[in-house]
Parts: sequence; structure tokens; C-alpha cells
Amino acid sequence: MAGVLYLFPVNVSDSPLEQVLPDYNRLLLNNIRTFIVEDIRTARRFLKKCEPTFDIDACTFYPLNKHSTPEQIASYLTPLLEGKDMGLLSEAGCPAVADPGADIVSIAQQKRIKVVPLVGPSSILLALMGSGFNGQRFAFEGYLPVEKEERIKALKRLEQRSWSEDTTYIFIETPYRNTKLMDDMVATLRPQTRVCVAYDLTGPDESIITLTTSQWKKQQQELSKKPCIFLIYKG
Repeated sequence: MAGVLYLFPVNVSDSPLEQVLPDYNRLLLNNIRTFIVEDIRTARRFLKKCEPTFDIDACTFYPLNKHSTPEQIASYLTPLLEGKDMGLLSEAGCPAVADPGADIVSIAQQKRIKVVPLVGPSSILLALMGSGFNGQRFAFEGYLPVEKEERIKALKRLEQRSWSEDTTYIFIETPYRNTKLMDDMVATLRPQTRVCVAYDLTGPDESIITLTTSQWKKQQQELSKKPCIFLIYKG
């Protein structure tokens, strides 16, 4: 009988784990010694934070990142086929959501392996919840183009679709490019279009602010080093 693939959410800020993760997750973690992870060092720190007595040396870690080949990824599920339960850990937030873990889950589903997603923080959903935007129809766009011209085209396209389809659009950016993205939104979007900026979600400096584009022009924000989620929605 095959093992179970558990999808363990990871904290998205430095807040205490008990504030964002159920005790049930940590109980399950204590029984698993084989993990698929984005970064082994980060995973080891997370496991020790969950349980200081956790026997890290008894664990096997399979790295899942841009360097992992399709053949390697497929082989990672071998312990499951041998009857061992495994855990999938994201670098932050929920596995398989804006995360390479989706490739692992896809293979597990193809092999009829039981997949159990567990409760935990998703910055995408937390930002949507706090934005006041349409939570019935929304889409996550990931990263917008790096080149300014293409980025502006993407912003205009998403704004037009938001107005015509009554849809919330959510996207992210590398922290050092946050200010450039914000400047482009303020300069490009309609004055009535609403923009929400959320950062440090679940953390001590958490902020979720929704303003129209015209209001953002008057609002000074330092976003260059903060992990942000951006949302746009029709006025």
C-alpha cells in the first residue's frame, strides 16, 4: 500500500508558528522523516522550529527547484510507492500554490497516491481576504514582465479585464522591483481603479491598504525591501 503525500504549509513571516499553523500539522510532521523541499537548509530550520527535539539527522530531503530534472522529480516519489508517508514543504506559504511543488502533486495524482493538503497561511488568499475586492472571481498572475514596456501592457490588459469581467487580479514582484511596479501602476491605471498592497502578512508589520490609483499618487510607501502582494480591481 502506497504512503500518503502530505502538503505542509510553512509560515510566511517571522510570527510564532502557533499563530499560523495548527497543532495537528506539527503532530503529523513528527511522524515523517522523508521530505521534498525547495531548500534543505530552510526546511531543516522550519522543522526544528516546529519541534526542537526533531531528529533532523534521521531525515531524507529531496531538493525541488529549478535545477531538478523531470527524471529526478519522478524518482522522488519512490518512498511513497514503498509505503512511506512523505511531506512536501514550500519555501514559504502553501505547497503547490505559486510553487514548484505542483509538479510533485501532479505526478502523485497520476500514480493514484493519496494527497492530503493541510491548513496554513497563503499570502495570496490572505491579501484577497483583506483587500475588499471580489472574492467570487479572481486570478493569480504570478510575476508580471520585467521589461517596463511589457509590464505596462500587462497592467493595462489586466485592468481592462477586471473592469469588463468583474475580476480581481493578484500578482507579486521581487522586493527590489516593488517600487518600480508601484510607479508603473500609478502612472498607467485609471484613476478610479482600486489597488491593494499587502506586505508582511501574519507578521508584526503587517499592512493591507486599498486605495484608488489617484489616492495612491498621494500616498508615500517604502516597499523596496518588503515581500508584497499586489491586487487590482475595477473602481
